[in-house]
Formats: sequence, C-alpha cells, structure tokens
Amino acid sequence: MGTLTLPAKPGAATPAAEPAPNTLTAAARRQGWRLLFDGQTATGWRSAKGAAFPTHGWQIENGELTTLAADGKESANGGDIITTAQYRAFDFSFEFQLTPGANSGVIYFVTLAEQTPGSPIGLEYQLLDDARHPDAKLGINGDRTLASLYDLVPAVKPAACQRPIGAWNVGRVVVYPTNHVEHYLNGVKVLAYERGSPAFEALVAGSKYHVWPHFAKAPAGHLLLQDHGNRVSFRSLKIKELR
Repeated sequence: MGTLTLPAKPGAATPAAEPAPNTLTAAARRQGWRLLFDGQTATGWRSAKGAAFPTHGWQIENGELTTLAADGKESANGGDIITTAQYRAFDFSFEFQLTPGANSGVIYFVTLAEQTPGSPIGLEYQLLDDARHPDAKLGINGDRTLASLYDLVPAVKPAACQRPIGAWNVGRVVVYPTNHVEHYLNGVKVLAYERGSPAFEALVAGSKYHVWPHFAKAPAGHLLLQDHGNRVSFRSLKIKELR
C-alpha cells in the first residue's frame, strides 16, 4: 500500500530554509546586513601588518576562509587579518569551525595603535577547544574559554549551545551605540558587559591589558581574525551597523 500524503492545512507556514553559507536572504539585506566574505576572494580583508592580504598561511577554498596550522604560535605564520573598514556599533555574526586543540579569536575595536610582537590589541571573542587547549585553565574563572571576552569576562555556556569540535558554530558580537556589548554562541547569549564602565575598567586593570592606557577606548576599529598557528575555518561573516 502506498504512503498517504496529507495536504497542508490552509494557512500553514512552511519553515524557512537556512540560506546557503556566504549568502544573505532578501529580508536580511533589507534589514541592513552585509557580507564581509564573499566565499571566493579576500575582498574587504588585509593583513594586520600590511596593505595586502597575506601571501601564505591563509586559504580560501570551498567557501571557507581558513587560517592554516603551523606551530601554534600567535600571529607567526600568515599573520592576523583585519577588515579594511572600521566599525563603531554593530551586530557581527560569523560561523567558525575548530580543529582539535585549536586556539584563535575574533578581535574587535582593533586600531593597530599598540605595538605588539603578536596579535594587535582589541576586545577578543575567544575561539578555543576548551577540553584540549591549556589556555582554558588559565586566566580567572574561565575568562579564556570559548566565547569569553578574553582575559576579562567568562562566557557562561549552557550545554544546549555547545557543539563538538569539528562542527560549525555561530558566533556573534553585538555592540550597541550605548557601548553595551553582548557575546552569543549558537544563538545563546553567553555574556554581556558595558564598555568603558567603572566595572569594565576594573577588569582591565586586573588583566594583561592594563599596560595599554587607551585599551578598548577607541570609538571605532577593525574586526580581526586571528592566526594562532592552528587550523580554524570561517564562513558566513556578516555585519549590520547599528545607529
């Protein structure tokens, strides 16, 4: 006997399909979203140490922007990459895929004003294999774990928003014009803070960032994808500026 297929109820909505990676729906475009990676070229990105995109250490393939494995050192292979544009208040969403033991980060409000031997300074959404990388056990109260504001505010991650290493995750940073900031992991808000508040400045004073007097005070900055010597892939990088 054949399978009986019942007609849809009048007025029943069909669930909207997720857009393909590195694409935007018409509705998203109307809402002000823009892609920061077209899936094929490095347009809109450059080296944090020069005007061109790195000639090695990064790969664009299969719609993915990947920092390649080297020896696990910070910004020592192809180096970090930054957006050519700078942003003030924004909603930034990105997909990332970690490999076992990987360490990387998405850093925002990067000005390149500080002179550092490694990555430029900024506010960092930590990307880390918490179970395998030793950095997860350093810092204070887990403030160096996945989705944390690195070395400042720990992410509180319910089991429902955690995915195994090798799966694609969705990270998100929202910076409001009021300087209220939120981090999300796979649709769940995992932390919030007020940039520039007395409580925030107290955290900075107790962190590795205390040596830079203007840390996190810039009104605008670049977005940065970190080369930390481990293979990490990105796709569906998109932003909506807030006013």
